[in-house]
Amino acid sequence: MGVSRLHFHDLRHTGNTLAADMGVSLRNLMARMGHDNERAALIYQHASNQADRKIAEGLSALVEGARKPENGDGPDDDDGMAGSLVRVG
Repeated sequence: MGVSRLHFHDLRHTGNTLAADMGVSLRNLMARMGHDNERAALIYQHASNQADRKIAEGLSALVEGARKPENGDGPDDDDGMAGSLVRVG
């Protein structure tokens, strides 16, 4: 390629690290690289800000989805007695 200090392995490592950041499974990384054990493929699954952001966004979506009532009413639209103070005695 004519680029000094750039090796084929550098390109391979970058490509596989980017694939891991995109969420490619460990099994698919192994197949892509021709590895037969997980230990070798785990090298490419670095922690990254991008992966951390995807996890945070996914968790946020789960929490927001759990907060929304199924009938579309908001949390303050309950006309029942739940949460009301009741005089005792």
